[in-house]
Amino acid sequence: METKISTGTAVMDWLLEGGYDKSVITTVYGPAGSGKSNLCLLCIANSVKGHKIIFIDTEGNFSLTRFKQVCPDYKKVLERIIFLKPTNFREQRLAIAKLKALIKQDIGIIFVDSISALYRAALQGENNRGINNAMAAQVYDLLEIARKKDISIIMTAQVYADFEEKGKVNLVGGAIVRNMSKCLIELQSAGPNRLAIVRKHRSIEEGKSIMFRIVDEGIIEVDK
Repeated sequence: METKISTGTAVMDWLLEGGYDKSVITTVYGPAGSGKSNLCLLCIANSVKGHKIIFIDTEGNFSLTRFKQVCPDYKKVLERIIFLKPTNFREQRLAIAKLKALIKQDIGIIFVDSISALYRAALQGENNRGINNAMAAQVYDLLEIARKKDISIIMTAQVYADFEEKGKVNLVGGAIVRNMSKCLIELQSAGPNRLAIVRKHRSIEEGKSIMFRIVDEGIIEVDK
């Protein structure tokens, strides 16, 4: 029985020694433009035929123009994607709650791009404790689905600067996302290139990394 699914790229398959683990949450985090959504699109473009895909798009990041570049057979693949597009944190909660009905179908993978944008916006209100509890419940629901259905759930997350340690970034969603994700991948921008670093994994050494560049066809490895 396969325990991984391909990331859709040789670069990330090498980093993760075969691909994304099934039955767990993988979170890819980094600054805007670091390649988070690109990795989602590449995985979708090369996903197993026959399975449906759920894509929860909280930021409007799914670019059809970009998807056409990385997926020559994009029309057929689009027919297999179920899109959910929440525009606020309450709608995100409802979208994740809806998954329990949707997974009765043959779902191969679930993407949440991103888990943190609407949560971050909701934190501007007064009841942050309630927002944090709601966020924890949403991520727990996703983890439960991953385990029960033995599928991969890929989340992206935003970051913010650490004012005490220059150059360090913190994951939006903090301990909630970090603790419930079995795999954490940090993306960093380095001029025209991107650096992917394993920050947490069940079987891969923390700190393993690879440099890549985003090109029209997808991503390619470059020398560090």
